[in-house]
Amino acid sequence: MVLWARPGCDEDGRAVVRRLSRARKAPRDAVMRARMIELSWSGLRVPAIAVELDCSQKTVRCWLHRFNRLGLQGLEDLGGQGRKRRITEEERSRIIALVKTVPPGRLRWEPVGELWAFDESAPSEWTLDSLAAAARAEGIAVGRSQVRRILLAEGVRWRRTRSWTRSKDPDFVPKGQGSSAFTPTRPSARR
Repeated sequence: MVLWARPGCDEDGRAVVRRLSRARKAPRDAVMRARMIELSWSGLRVPAIAVELDCSQKTVRCWLHRFNRLGLQGLEDLGGQGRKRRITEEERSRIIALVKTVPPGRLRWEPVGELWAFDESAPSEWTLDSLAAAARAEGIAVGRSQVRRILLAEGVRWRRTRSWTRSKDPDFVPKGQGSSAFTPTRPSARR
């Protein structure tokens, strides 16, 4: 039995397929699928389309059937491919919100002028290990590497750099410029 792509429902659908088959910035798979449909509309059979696009006949038949069944939506990738996430979006949000909290081991000033911490044995700065442990304490089963991936994807910094420059002392003077203005800069190496 000969398989053809069903004619486009309207001129707009045909125009979308034509535009997609000639697109340069669209995903390669979507362009190839649109070309299959367009070649089928021009009268080529499945074996000729497979040779033209350098793919298997089974692939061409699969996409022609999906297009005939679903229309333009049949050319898109199906969702739900791959491994499902182990933690929910709500748990991811809780991990990100955890970074914005004050670590339990950080020293704070009491109103009477003394330093204290909620838990002196806890870390004073968030690290990946301490964030993973705090998330596990809240009931989120997550590892260090997964916390890192979550924070990198969101663009969140999980630690403060140069923590030694913070001081509430009014007489504290931060570190200034380098020791000498006459120190020559290091020459850049040729590549």
